[in-house]
Parts: sequence; C-alpha cells; structure tokens
Amino acid sequence: MAEIMKNVQTYSGKKVFVLGLAKSGYHAALLLQKLGAKVTVSDQKTLRDNPAAQTLKAAGVTVLTGPQTADQLTDDFDLMVKNPGIAYDVPLVQAALAKQLPIITEVELASEVNEGELVAVTGSNGKTTTTTMITKILNQERVQGRSAYAGNIGVPASEVAQEMTADDTLVLEVSSFMLLGTTTFHPHIAVLTNIFSNHLDYHKTRENYVNAKMRITANQTANDYFVVNFDAPEWRTLAQRSQAQIVPFSRQAVTTDGAYEQDGNLYFKGELVMAASDVRVPGTHNIENALAAIAVAKIEGRSNDAIRHVLTTFGGVRHRTQYVLTAAGRKYYNDSKATDMEATEMALNGFKEPVVLLAGGLDRGYEFDNLVPYFKAHVKAIVLFGETQQLLAKAAKAAGISTIAYAENAEAAVPIAYNLSAPGDVILLSPANASWDQYPNFEVRGDRFIEAVEALTGQKEEQ
Repeated sequence: MAEIMKNVQTYSGKKVFVLGLAKSGYHAALLLQKLGAKVTVSDQKTLRDNPAAQTLKAAGVTVLTGPQTADQLTDDFDLMVKNPGIAYDVPLVQAALAKQLPIITEVELASEVNEGELVAVTGSNGKTTTTTMITKILNQERVQGRSAYAGNIGVPASEVAQEMTADDTLVLEVSSFMLLGTTTFHPHIAVLTNIFSNHLDYHKTRENYVNAKMRITANQTANDYFVVNFDAPEWRTLAQRSQAQIVPFSRQAVTTDGAYEQDGNLYFKGELVMAASDVRVPGTHNIENALAAIAVAKIEGRSNDAIRHVLTTFGGVRHRTQYVLTAAGRKYYNDSKATDMEATEMALNGFKEPVVLLAGGLDRGYEFDNLVPYFKAHVKAIVLFGETQQLLAKAAKAAGISTIAYAENAEAAVPIAYNLSAPGDVILLSPANASWDQYPNFEVRGDRFIEAVEALTGQKEEQ
C-alpha cells in the first residue's frame, strides 16, 4: 500500500497499550507501529488460538494473552487504545483511569491519519444503511478520488484511513462506544440519524449515552455541517449544542429547511428530489435514512440524478431488510439481522403487501406479546423454527393467524413459505431472535436463507 496517509508524529517513541484485538485492535496496533510507537497488546485469547496476536508478535509487537489484569499496565505507558466493546469498569481500564492515562479508540487514530474529507454517521438505528447510501451517492458523478466506508460497519477504520488521499471521502459509521474514546475527532459532516435508549448496561444512564453520541459534533466549527433528524423535540434541542451549520431532515415535514418528506415526495429546501415510493429499500425508517443521505449529498453538491440512481437501485445492506429477488410474483427479503422483536416490528411495518414470515431462534426467556399487533396487521402466514417456535406460535395465535407451520431451520422454511404464499406476497426472513441456537451468527443464517431462495427459484440474488 502506498504511503499516502498524513505524516503524524504524535505517537513516535510513545509507549501505547492496545487493549483487546479483534479487527480494530489488530489494525490499530499495526498502524501505531508504523507511526513509530512502541506497542503492547493485551487480548484474552491464548496465543495458540489467536492468529492476530501471532502475526503482531512476529512483527515485533509485545503481546500479552490470557487473563487481563491491572498489573499488565505498568507506569511507563503514554496512552491506551481500547477496543470499543470493552467497558470502562473492567480492571485494566480502571487502572488506566487511575493513572490518568489518555484512553482512545481506533476511530480516533483513523481520523488523525486520514488525508481525505471525513463524514461520520451515528445514531441508535439506521447507521449502517445511511452510511452505505451516503458512500454510494458520493461515488456518483465523482471526477477525482473515491468514497469509502469503514468503522462500525465492519471494516477497520484505521486500515481504510491509511489509503485515503486528499481527493477521497472517508465515511465512518461510529457507535457510542467508539465516540467515547475520541478527543480530536473532527468530521466535516456529522450525521445523527436518531437517539433512543440503547446500551444502558454499558453507559449506565441515558444521559451518558446521549453525551457519547454527541461527541460526533464536539469539535465541529461553523465551517462544518451537522445533519440531524428533526422529528423529535429532543433531537432538535440536541442540535443546539453543535457549533456547526445545522442541516435538518424530517419525515414529518416539521421543517423545510433541509431534506424532508411531504405528500409522498422527498425534497431538499423546496426542490423536488424524488418520490418516496421510489426508494427501493422498504419501510418508513429507510425514508429517514434516505433523507439523511440526501442532505449529505446536497451539501457535497451531488445532483438529483445521482441521488435517484442510488436510492432507486440500492436494495439494502445485507441481512437488514435486504431485497433478495422476485420470482413467481413473490418478493423475498432477508432481515436476518433482526435479532430482537423491535427489529422485526420495524421490518413488518415496512410492507403494505401480505407477508409470509419466517421467524424463530435462540430462547432468551421472554414472550412475544409485543409482536401480536404487528402480526395482526401484516402477516398472513408464519413459518417457525428454532428454540422459540412455540412461543412465537402463541403470539401468532393471539394475532389470529390461522396458518402456522414449522420447519427445521431457516433454509428449510423457504419452500414451506412459498407453498403458503400467493403472487403479490412478500416472503420475509425476520427472525426476532438471535441465531446462536442453530447458526454461528446472523450472517450465516441470512446466507443460508438466500441460498435456499436461489435453489427454490432457480434465480440469483439481485445485487
């Protein structure tokens, strides 16, 4: 890879402790070493079962594996780079705080070496879809450079940031966990999709969670832009904390000053962009995501043609109400990422057509009564699999669904669902449960569903 990243001297000769590997810690350690730091990494997996740690050790990084104890953190470290998922109350982090050691996350490093323009997206819901929409639109009509996404979307930010030139745009999806570990993080355009009550086990209070999210705009100035959902009074109030130029978006047309939906159309500051019904990914939540992307696109000077091209062809992020294909009049959707009831509620609300639903998975000990009104409004038949079959069947019966079938797993449910469907129906995998009773993760579950759809229809997934 060409050395095109910024010449950052901040870490040269510094002793840096990287806590937790996974993708972000691994790439942070490699980047820090490239920047001249003396790197020590600590990861719970044993060295024998830890290929990333083995690679780092071979590259000259000091590697500590196994139980993570406070005594690993000696007095002479200058900085800790913490895996975002590791809570602040674990002993090693508490030891760093007691020593008043600066603690950052990998996205901070990435933003420091990034040569290109930085766009950052956060929110409780919709981050990944919005990040993807923005990246695709910013690659339209581009004369120089490219747009690339990274961060919480699953691509290490520090790896991609090293490749960015001054002509490029880095679009980072950032979680509250990531943002907590930032001090100089400064996007030119920041996006807040929404804020609900998430991750309170980590943040302890909702106020802490909100404050973490708002770090996305903490270093912005009047030369920057903060794109904010204006559909809740709280979010409008939060926007006032920012020093950036506020660009609102609203599905409820509470403002016409930015991007908004009105009478079934999407506008930007009075200019018609496209019909809401032409946004290919279903659901009102995806209209909000599209409006956020439109606002960023307009700030960046993209045309309505560029916006329409992406939003009418983008079938959704894989496993998130992802359009798969249409065959024999049935539309197939993969929403394997729906690992809780709320996600399935949102998916069902996105369809006007009758739905044959495939659901089930790991039993976490709760009932599915909250799904009853959504089943009643949208579901004509249901095919159930996994540990929660009977619990979901109880909710389906309460909703008055008379056609309830059972399958061994998600892929076996596909032909059964087809037999219960008619032309004009949607066949939707939206499990409302985690996958771990039958699959390693939700991605594998979704992939198996798509393979079964392709086998049944003789068609390939539409990209």
